Amino acid sequence: MVRGLYTAYTGMANEQKRLDIIANNLANSATVGFKEDNVMNQSFDHLLTIKIRDNSESYNDRPIGRMSLGVKLGEVFTNHGQGSLKQTDNKYNLALEGKGFFNMSVTDKAGNVSTKYTRNGSFTMTTDGHIVDANGNNLMGEGGEIIIPAEAAEVRIDEVGAIYADGVYVDTLLITDFEDYSYLIKAGDTMFEALEDAVQTPSEAIVRQGYTEQSNVNVVSEMVEMIAVTRAYEANQKVIQAIDETLDLAANSVGQV
Repeated sequence: MVRGLYTAYTGMANEQKRLDIIANNLANSATVGFKEDNVMNQSFDHLLTIKIRDNSESYNDRPIGRMSLGVKLGEVFTNHGQGSLKQTDNKYNLALEGKGFFNMSVTDKAGNVSTKYTRNGSFTMTTDGHIVDANGNNLMGEGGEIIIPAEAAEVRIDEVGAIYADGVYVDTLLITDFEDYSYLIKAGDTMFEALEDAVQTPSEAIVRQGYTEQSNVNVVSEMVEMIAVTRAYEANQKVIQAIDETLDLAANSVGQV
């Protein structure tokens, strides 16, 4: 019965973690470039059970099988599927149609500069001509940080990422893809960091100027999953209540006979 309490507890803890992930997905369902997270469940490794030593079998220990201690959270992974494109007509809003990421130059509080990757193309231009995201991180081109001439009246970015200011070539967007996305880890809601063993590959994504890529979260599916999580949590809760009542009877009623 005590093992049943532990099994029900692990089930409740697991559902709570799943609920946290679903809640984060729903909270970012309107975030440009957000990629939803999913989670896999798995059982704890089965443990060998030994029969308690007593006089029924000459006080010898004997294995009687294996048991599982319940469920645990498995792998949490990101769904990098394409989100829908929304037209904004803002010339500095960019979306990628296909696999790949914009390269961003990010400076942390300590002044360290690193490259991070994003699908969030809600960019603006600063007064000195830099193309930046909402946090001021610089969009990178093949020649480094992209700088648009301040006097340019027309800025055009074609499907391969080539940037033209008043018809004059400026730079080409640096778009990176990866051989295995499991080597990417989230750094915020829409940024990713590449682990040391990540292998970069050429991107064949098409650049869409005047569009942004929306979140790939399916709100209806997430709500259905939330209902399932809630019911599973309640089921484990009822198991704990049933075992608690049984233990109460064993201690306070049967034990008095």
